[in-house]
Amino acid sequence: MQKYVYEFTEGGKDQKDLLGGKGANLAEMTRLGLPVPPGFTVTTEACRRYLADGVVPAELRVQVTRALRALEDRIGRQLGDPEDPLLVSVRSGAKFSMPGMMETVLNIGLNDASVRGLAAVAGDERFAWDSYRRLIAMFGKTVLDIDGELFADAMDAMKGERGVSQDVDLTAGDLEELVEAYKKVVQQETGRPFPQHPREQLDLAIKAVFDSWNTERARLYRRRERIPHDLGTAVNVCTMVFGNLGADSGTGVCFTRDPATGKQGVYGDYLPNAQGEDVVAGIRNTLTLADLAQRDRASADQLYSVMRRLETHYRDLCDIEFTIERGTLWMLQTRVGKRTAAAAFRIAAQLVDEQLITLDEALHRVTGEQLARLMFPQFDPSAERTRLATGLAASPGAAVGAAVFDSAAAVARHAAGEHVILVRRETNPDDLEGMIAAAGVLTSRGGKTSHAAVVARGMGRTCVCGAEAIDVDAAARTARVGEVVVREGDMVAIDGSTGEVFLGDVPVIPSPVARYLEEGLDAVLDSADEETAELVVAVHRILSHADATRRLRVRGNADTAEDAARARRLGAQGIGLCRTEHMFLGERRALIERLVLADSAEARAAALDALRPLQRGDFADLFAAMDGLPVTVRLLDPPLHEFLPDRTELAVRVAVARERGEDPAADEALLAAVERLHESNPMLGLRGVRLGLVVPGLFAMQVRAAAEAAAERIAAGGRPQVEIMVPLVGSVMELHLIRDETDGILTEIAEREGVALDIPVGTMIELPRAALTAGRIAEAADFFSFGTNDLTQTAWGFSRDDVEAAFFALYLDKGVFTVSPFETLDEIGVGRLVRLAVEEGRRTRPGLKMGVCGEHGGDPDSVHFFHHIGLDYVSCSPFRVPVARLEAGRAAVSLDDTAAGLAGPR
Repeated sequence: MQKYVYEFTEGGKDQKDLLGGKGANLAEMTRLGLPVPPGFTVTTEACRRYLADGVVPAELRVQVTRALRALEDRIGRQLGDPEDPLLVSVRSGAKFSMPGMMETVLNIGLNDASVRGLAAVAGDERFAWDSYRRLIAMFGKTVLDIDGELFADAMDAMKGERGVSQDVDLTAGDLEELVEAYKKVVQQETGRPFPQHPREQLDLAIKAVFDSWNTERARLYRRRERIPHDLGTAVNVCTMVFGNLGADSGTGVCFTRDPATGKQGVYGDYLPNAQGEDVVAGIRNTLTLADLAQRDRASADQLYSVMRRLETHYRDLCDIEFTIERGTLWMLQTRVGKRTAAAAFRIAAQLVDEQLITLDEALHRVTGEQLARLMFPQFDPSAERTRLATGLAASPGAAVGAAVFDSAAAVARHAAGEHVILVRRETNPDDLEGMIAAAGVLTSRGGKTSHAAVVARGMGRTCVCGAEAIDVDAAARTARVGEVVVREGDMVAIDGSTGEVFLGDVPVIPSPVARYLEEGLDAVLDSADEETAELVVAVHRILSHADATRRLRVRGNADTAEDAARARRLGAQGIGLCRTEHMFLGERRALIERLVLADSAEARAAALDALRPLQRGDFADLFAAMDGLPVTVRLLDPPLHEFLPDRTELAVRVAVARERGEDPAADEALLAAVERLHESNPMLGLRGVRLGLVVPGLFAMQVRAAAEAAAERIAAGGRPQVEIMVPLVGSVMELHLIRDETDGILTEIAEREGVALDIPVGTMIELPRAALTAGRIAEAADFFSFGTNDLTQTAWGFSRDDVEAAFFALYLDKGVFTVSPFETLDEIGVGRLVRLAVEEGRRTRPGLKMGVCGEHGGDPDSVHFFHHIGLDYVSCSPFRVPVARLEAGRAAVSLDDTAAGLAGPR
């Protein structure tokens, strides 16, 4: 019989695939001897079986019965016993943390009889009825799919009748009445009474957790975080311990270091006389752990000891949930905590200094995506601003946008091109779409462990929580602070590093990390405060280790000397792609028109002669900026019509000129040329190497200009390393033809100028046929550079300009993609073509230099793939060069998830 149920005493932290993250860590804490309430875990395999078959496996019911009886024997109480009831919680627990996305039900086992037994045993009627009303509300919303607002309305009505503002102000009698009101809601909405049998409650709750794996919000979160949809969730059944047993009880969430900044110390939220969901829901503002220490020093000291032990054991920031039941501490969960980008780098460096991890492990604790976030701008401290309020700095960054008060408005305005700030009293999992669409999130309630804070940190969104001075009225779509009213659409700015909220727009400046990357460490440290200095030094240490470790070299894509110089400052080791077509924009378009309109060989040669000195000057500047480093010059790639006026506009101009009696001859000639060059699908037409063969002298002009610029640079004492790249080759014969002409020009110029021109000639592999015949193409190529943008288009049959807007959103929603193939390389299809071309190319020519110059060269996941298949370099936009450097280092250091302390998918 397949084993679907494991007691907490049977597992460990390395079994996340089977037990989920929560179950594996509960088992690990149990193994360490920490105070964990007894319980058992239903495996992810059981969930996958249920989702596949549509029914709960019969053997699972048997195994749950056996595990439940073992639990009852250990505790000495039975589930739902009317005299002394055992109560349990039922919680989800996927392999990767998905905060708030799936379901939890507390107090399973309470019914009309056992609630009185619980009151008698606890000596507290109010506690018992409070626990029962929580069960009905949670069970109703989670298991029975009842609108949670109906229970909230009943609670608000009760508080209104009693003239109180807080749940804790309701008496036992009030809560008993509220239970009856909740039961009526269940009866009215489902046509059935609230289930009284404890085992029925348990079975239905387990099934509901399984079902929650495929809710829309859970699927959306997984798509966002690139978590596979086929993992399933485990279910953890745990003995209830109660934080709502009075003033000496409570519940909390804590971190072993500040997840927002990385600052060392203990951080967290504590709510006295409450259950766990109250903390993350943000419905009551919390106390600090220092407040807890004043109320209950013994429990606080024990908690601090457990926190230190867990951080040492996991060797990373730990996120911990705990409950204190009448002075007794219980540990309900731990996991490697989500953190901001700044915190990730600071914590990694701190743990190296504390000798808990190595530099290799520190490199695996951070990501290129996090480094990119640290390069974003921040608010200008010298700018005038009007501060509206101050809350908790939950997730750093500078975000400016129009205030919106619900998720739908955020999504709609974002789709219309606006930047928005989602303003809520507190967020809940249903707000996820709005949080994704928003530039930042602002809440008036909740702490650093609230739903808004945790999810925003995980997504890299700027977030300010607990800005209590702001009265948010979602129905009226306003936020008020005293006499100041912010209406929907008004501009607000939030600073997730300080917690400040400002009215209106606030200008931004470069981040200190961006300054460090461009200007160097000393330039930033001279004026940095202690916190900023710690961050920049941490980035410097880890990025320097990545540079020392990586095998892949990193180049930049640059078309001008200015872009090349910036790429070099950011650490580029050359230019992997110079798009020469970008040199023909602006005023130079007229020269291309002259070339297209040429009606004889002489006229064409004259047009090319006019272009060559301009090209030579561009190359000279570029080679000077990158002196001593390779520069790959791609010959003209797009079809010529891209440099010409729009066909429809030209036709209109000709018609208007004729109507006015003016001479349209020039425009008529240009229109005739545009008509001659018109293609239905130009990206698969006359472009790249085909253009170089059809238009005599075009590629020769470019090669001559590059060679002359290189010779001039050598004569001046420089060390240019020029490479000529032929685009869109599909046949080795195309490359042979261009190469013969190119080699002749290079020999001619070298002899004329009296210099040695060692200029390799290679090609882009950007067509499936090129990849499939790479062994033959390698006979004529000195190097390959994979143009993964075009290779993705031609392998998938996509026109990027059309399909992204047309159906990519649907494909992502339906799971055809987990991420756009233009953003992260499709390893299964396109990646297979690249791997095949690498193998066949090097079989023909061992040691053949190979790189990639599409934007995939700066994508973190893709960089790892390129490392593992043996490319020599990646090339990307200058801004992404530091990201690629870091990821190339991470790819070179092989660590398993356990050693690296990784919390989730890459």
